[in-house]
Formats: sequence, C-alpha cells, structure tokens
Amino acid sequence: MAPASEPTSAPATPLAATVANRQVQVHRLGLVDYVPTWQYQESLMEATLAIKTQNRLAEGTGPAPQLTPNHLLLCEHPHTYTLGKSGKPEHLLLDDAALTAHAASFHRINRGGDITYHGPGQLVGYPIFDLDNFRPDIHWYLRTLEEAVIRTLTEYGLDAGRIPGLTGVWLDWAEGAPNPRKICALGVKCSRWVTLHGFALNVAPDLSYFGHIVPCGITDKAVTSLAQELASTTVSVAEVQERLLPHLLALFGAQASPNAGVNS
Repeated sequence: MAPASEPTSAPATPLAATVANRQVQVHRLGLVDYVPTWQYQESLMEATLAIKTQNRLAEGTGPAPQLTPNHLLLCEHPHTYTLGKSGKPEHLLLDDAALTAHAASFHRINRGGDITYHGPGQLVGYPIFDLDNFRPDIHWYLRTLEEAVIRTLTEYGLDAGRIPGLTGVWLDWAEGAPNPRKICALGVKCSRWVTLHGFALNVAPDLSYFGHIVPCGITDKAVTSLAQELASTTVSVAEVQERLLPHLLALFGAQASPNAGVNS
C-alpha cells in the first residue's frame, strides 16, 4: 500500500464517538509459537466482532452499546516463515527438508502482503484494535504503526522513514539513497474495522534467515536490524518493546488498561 500523509498524535473522531474505548489491553507474551498466537489473535477478533454484531442488533431498542476492547500482543516467535494472501510460494527458497534443518516452520496465513520471517530477537506486535474506537481508515492505521516504529528508532539515533509504495519502515529511505534497508515489516487484515496481524521490528534476529526468502517479494533491497545498525550486542527485544509502547499508545490517543503490566 502506498503511504498516506504522516499521522499526528491526535486521532480523528471515531464514527461511534459516544461509545469509543481507547483503553488497550497489553499482553506481553515473550517467546511463543506462531500458530497458537495466531489462534489467540483470531479468538480476540471474533469476540470483538460478536460485540459489534450484538450492538448493531440492539440499535434503537434501548440497551446501551457495549464497549469493544482493544488488545496489543507483544511477542517473539521461534524461526517461522509466513506467506500472506497475495504472496508467491516460490519466494520461500527452502524445501521441507531444509526447513527442518533450519528448525523453521512455514505457514500460509490470512494477512496481506507476501512472505516474511519471524524469529528470536524480533519484536512482533499484533494490535487487535477496533478502529471504530480510533479512526476507521486502514491507510491511516498502517501509517500510524509505522510512525510508532520510526519514533522509537529515533531514540536510538537512527533516521528511519517510508519509501513510497512499500509498506514498512526503512533506513536510507530517501529517494536516491544508495542502500535502502528494511528494518520493520507490516502485514495486516481488517474485518469490520477490527484489525489482525501487525508489525515485525528487527531488533537483534539472525538475519541469515532472511536469505532463505525473497522478503516481502522485494528483490532489490536489503534487510537490517537495530543491533546491526548500532553494532551492538546488548540491545534487547524487552527494552525496545517498552520504548515503542508509549509511542504507539500516544499516536492512537490511547491508554494502557490497568492490567497492562500483566503477562497474558
């Protein structure tokens, strides 16, 4: 998707402003397998969609609408490749035997985009947000996620930005730069303005695993990580996670719910 205008910290008024909920339940999951986490996302989305259906059916009958929740899952995964709905299977360069040899799994999933890699040392964020609580605009949503990452990387002294037509966050992103490098990938699904999947920020993963795919279907640009750019062996997912979270909440005009510090 082509980038839209840069988001600001002031979200637009949601369609159902009188029943908007801008509390976010933050789930710090640690290192978790991909499929159970995907199933957890799906269950949270289905629960939110059920509330929206109930609210719609109750319109005009008197009962006050029930607030829809917003969840943010923060985690890492074991070595995993995922292929989006528009992806090409040939962009995975490993056969089944090679996947096993690299202790990696492969899954076709229901987000947008092509193929990507998840692994230890990568911060993965899955917002299951009802955008009717914020702004029902998928382009704005993607740009807001990107902006949270950009602001986080600024804290580490990195000049990150967007490349027109390429969703994600990049270094050497300006037109004509000699070595554009992707540091964060995004891929989402949205159903009745409830979001699924999210972003993957390379903090300190084993970048050699990107060599076994055509990342996001892009053949002429490199992939990098925060650790590689800083030449650091100490930057951690846990540290970056806590730096990113305030930026993300502020850009959505949101607050962490009282149980935000509890691992789920």
